[in-house]
Amino acid sequence: MKKIFVSILFCSLVFAAPSLAENKKDEEPTVKLNEIVVTATRDAQEALKAPANVTVITAKEIEKSGATNVVQLMEFAEGIQIRSYSGNPAQTMIDLRGFGGDNPFGKTLILLDGRKLNRPDMSPANLMQIPLNNIEKVEIIRGASSVLYGDAAIGGVINIITKRGAAGTRVDAAFSAGSYGFHDEKAGISGSAGNFSYSLNGQNQFTQGYRDHAKFSFLGIGANLAYDVNSFLMLSLDGSISKTAFDMPGGLTKNQMKADPRQVQPGHENDDAEELYRNLHGKINLLLGKFGRLEGDLYYGGKLMESNFVSYWPPNQFNKYDIKTFGLTPKYVWESSFAVFSNKLIAGVDCYHETMKLNKYADRKRTTKTHYVDFTKDTLGFYIRNELNILPNLILAGGYRTESAEYKGKHTTLSPFSVDFDAAKKHHAQAWEASLTYLFGRQAKIYAKYAGVYRYPFLDEQASYYGFFNTFNLDIEKEKGNSYELGATYYPFNNLKIQFALYRIDMEDEISADPVTWQLVNLDKTTHIGSELGIAYSYKKYFTFSGNLTYKKAVFTGGVNDGNDVPMVPCWMANANLEIFLPYNISLNPRLRYVDKAYLANDYDNSAERLKGYARADFYLYWRPEIKGKRAFFFAGLENITNEKYAVYGIDMAGWSDNLYYPADGLIFKGGLSITFYD
Repeated sequence: MKKIFVSILFCSLVFAAPSLAENKKDEEPTVKLNEIVVTATRDAQEALKAPANVTVITAKEIEKSGATNVVQLMEFAEGIQIRSYSGNPAQTMIDLRGFGGDNPFGKTLILLDGRKLNRPDMSPANLMQIPLNNIEKVEIIRGASSVLYGDAAIGGVINIITKRGAAGTRVDAAFSAGSYGFHDEKAGISGSAGNFSYSLNGQNQFTQGYRDHAKFSFLGIGANLAYDVNSFLMLSLDGSISKTAFDMPGGLTKNQMKADPRQVQPGHENDDAEELYRNLHGKINLLLGKFGRLEGDLYYGGKLMESNFVSYWPPNQFNKYDIKTFGLTPKYVWESSFAVFSNKLIAGVDCYHETMKLNKYADRKRTTKTHYVDFTKDTLGFYIRNELNILPNLILAGGYRTESAEYKGKHTTLSPFSVDFDAAKKHHAQAWEASLTYLFGRQAKIYAKYAGVYRYPFLDEQASYYGFFNTFNLDIEKEKGNSYELGATYYPFNNLKIQFALYRIDMEDEISADPVTWQLVNLDKTTHIGSELGIAYSYKKYFTFSGNLTYKKAVFTGGVNDGNDVPMVPCWMANANLEIFLPYNISLNPRLRYVDKAYLANDYDNSAERLKGYARADFYLYWRPEIKGKRAFFFAGLENITNEKYAVYGIDMAGWSDNLYYPADGLIFKGGLSITFYD
C-alpha cells in the first residue's frame, strides 16, 4: 500500500504540475536561461549549445536542499543510481546510464575543479573530499566524453566546482543535527580586495549511522586564492585537506534483513577504515588577444588509507595505502568569427602520473608486514576538438583523442603463502566524436552525437594482489565501445523547461569477476539503451516543481549470457521534487524517489531472486526570514517517511553462501540552520 500511495502521488506531481502552465511571459522563471557550463566542452559555454543532457546544481540550490554531503545532493538528479556497501557517503558508487555490475563508478568520471578524483585502484571516488559549503556548483554531463577527458568518461562526467571570492565580504555559518547522533557544522568566509580574491570553508560531520557498526566522521577544509596580475594574466591556487573514518557493517542475508535490517553482519564488527585526502590545484590563464588563450593546470592529489578487513577473505587483512596523483593538463583555445560563422578550437595534453604503495600486515597494530605492493600508472593523452557554426543556429563539432597508459607493478611477499611478480603492460586507446546541434525557437535545441569510449583497467584488475594466487594479468584488455545519443531541450515558456535524451552504448570487453572462478575477465559484448526525461516548472511565486523519469535496459549481446540482463541495472527510475511557497517565507518540500527492481550483482544468468524495487518519500519544511544585511535559512525534514525497508545493493553468492543485501537507511529526522553575513 505504501508503494501504491507513493506511486500515485508521484504521478500526480509529474503530470499535474506542468498542466498548470499558462502562456504568460511575466511569470518568474525557475529555469536558468543562458546558463554557462564548463564541463560539457571543457570550456565555458552556454548549456543550451552543448551536445549533451546537462544538469547544474548551484550553491543556492545546495543550501536549500537540506543535503549534508554531495551524495545526498545528487540523489534526486536525473538518471543517477547511487549505492553503497557500507551506507556511508565516502564509499558511494555512482552509476550513470546503466552499467551495473560491481564497479559502475569506473564508467563515470568524477572531477574536482577539473582534476580526476577517480582512484587508480578499484574503489569509488570519495565525494566527501571537499566541504559542501565550499562548492559553487555541480555540473552533471550525461553521455560519452572520452575525447575530452579520456579514461572512464563513458556514462558521463560530474564536475564539482569550488567557490571563488566575489566582491565584498561574506561570512557563512551553518549547523544541522538529526537521528542516530548526526551533527554537521560548516563555516566559511570569502571576498575580494582589488585584483585578489579568496575563499575559505570548513566542515565537520559525525553520525553513529542507521545500522550497528556504521559510525562515520568527516573533517575537511578547502580554500581558493586568485589573483589577476593584469588584463591578460590570471593565476589561481586552490586546495583541500580532509579526513574520513568509517565502520563497515557488511551485508545481510534475506532472513537477517527481515529480522533486523539495522544489525551488523556477524563477524564484521571489527571492519573499519580511515582515509586522509590532500588536493592541490594551480592554474594559469594567459590571454593572447586574437591568437586565443593558453590555460595550464597542475594537480596533486594524495590519499593515505588504513583499512582493517578482519572478516574478508583471506581473513585478517590490515592494509595501509599511499596513493598519489600528479597531473599536468595544458590546453589552447582559439575562437574566431567571420560574418555569421563562428569557430572554437580546443587542443590539449593530459599527463598523469599515479602511484600506489600498499603494505599488508598480519595484525591491526601493523607490526608484522606480510606483503608489499608498488604500482605506477602513467597516462599521456592528446586531444583536439573543433566547433563550427555552419549556420547561425547550427553547430557542427568533432574531436579526436589518442592516449596511452603504462602499468608497472611489483609484488613482494614476506610470507610463504603467496607468489611475487614484477611486470608491466601498455594500453593504447583512441576515440572519435561528432555532433550536430540545432538551436531553434526562443530557448530550444535538438542534438545528435556519436562518440567512441574506453576505460583502462583498475590496478587490481590489471593485477591480483589480495589473495593467495597473486598474478599480473597480462590478458586483461581495456574496455571500449561506441555511444550514440539524440536529445533535446525545450522552453515552451520562460518558466517551463523540458529535457529529453535517447541513447545507445555498445560495449566490448567489460571487466568483471567470473561468477564460478572469481577471476577477472573481459566479458561478452553488452548493449545499454535508455531514455531520460526531465521537467522543471514554476508557477509565479506559488510553487516550483522538478521531476525526471529514466528508462534503462542493459543486456549481454553474445556468449553464454546472450540476451540476459546486466546485473544491478533497474529499468525504471523516477524522482519528483515540489516546493510550495507559503506566507512569511515558509515553504514545504515533498520529494519522491522510485527505483525499479534489478538482478543481483554476479547473477549473469538471471537465475537468482531480484533485488526488489522501492519507493521513498521525504518531506522538508523551510523558513527564510528577512534580516537586513544577513540571509538566514532554517530547515527541518523527514527522510524515508514511510520507513521503507529496502536494499540499494545485493550480491548473488552463486552457491557459496546465502545472497547478501546491503540495507539503506530507514526513517531519518534532520534539522538545521544557516546564516550569511555580507556587506
